[in-house]
Amino acid sequence: MGGGRCAAEIERLFDPDRIVGNFSSMARLFPVRIMPRGAGPVSPLPAGPALPLPQGVERWTGAQAVTSLLVLKDGKVLHESYRLGSRAADLRMSWSVAKSFLSTLAGILIHAGALDGLDNRAARYAPVLDGTPYAEVTPRQLLLMTSGVRFGEEYLDPASDVRRMARHLGAGGGMDDFALSLSVRDRAPGATFAYNSIDTHVLGLVLRGATGKDIPELMAEYLIAPLALEANPAYVTDACGTAFVLGGMLLRTRDYARFGQMILQGGAWQGRQVVPEAWVAEATVASAPTAPGEMGYGYQWWMPADGGPGEFLACGIYGQYIYFDRPRQVLVVATSANRRFSEEGVFDQALESFRWIARVA
Repeated sequence: MGGGRCAAEIERLFDPDRIVGNFSSMARLFPVRIMPRGAGPVSPLPAGPALPLPQGVERWTGAQAVTSLLVLKDGKVLHESYRLGSRAADLRMSWSVAKSFLSTLAGILIHAGALDGLDNRAARYAPVLDGTPYAEVTPRQLLLMTSGVRFGEEYLDPASDVRRMARHLGAGGGMDDFALSLSVRDRAPGATFAYNSIDTHVLGLVLRGATGKDIPELMAEYLIAPLALEANPAYVTDACGTAFVLGGMLLRTRDYARFGQMILQGGAWQGRQVVPEAWVAEATVASAPTAPGEMGYGYQWWMPADGGPGEFLACGIYGQYIYFDRPRQVLVVATSANRRFSEEGVFDQALESFRWIARVA
């Protein structure tokens, strides 16, 4: 993202009359890196028996500006709908759902031997971090968002760090420079959980340093091609061409579902173990030191505070979700353009809808 045009687009990205279209057309608004889907045939998503939605779920889709909804049970599509003028072919913005993709890539790279574990200092892989608060943080602490580095993520506060980051990118700045500019540590690494999207960016720096490749190249080779998606996905980038790994993935709804179904199947897809099963199991349980009664957090995945084993989510602002009920083998993908995403009760209403769908699917 960079230059005057991008700054203007960022300012109007969430306008009520533009947000739905913007979230489905980010590749026309900002620079992107295409990730080739590979040359093989598209992996099937077979149809199952139709699942009618009750009025309560339909009311939720309207109230939260849901743009697409897709339900799978045992790998079969029970419901698929596109709303508010969106289309099946749209490449939809992930926001922080992208974090779960990066975590998955990290697990693949560890298994491949490109990253030798989770507990070395980050600067070992990315020397540019020496002299910053991130130098001694480990990849595990980055995955769990326990770096202790201060970063205010209040999206609706113009003075917050995340809004300052948006202005930096809009003016042509780079994500690496912004991450390296953070200089304050509030807590010792590993001590407490504090949601911090820059931890995800630094995890991307670590993976880049460990492999000598950038994230779109790694993602295309190790994850995108094996999934045999319908369309080439993309990453939104900064003005330097660096992928916005903390929230910039662009995929079709059905391709989010392919990724989710692969995770639901323990990392297996079309007869191939794409992600180590042990990594999927470890990543999708609450292991971060969150406060009692709060949502649980794993390796860039969320667990509901009152959830049972095998219930977890990838979540993004403005209402992007991949919901998993592993015991029932149900997957729900929802994309939204919900400007009320931060209001009290909004997440609870979404979770209630997902749980109802899982019970009756």
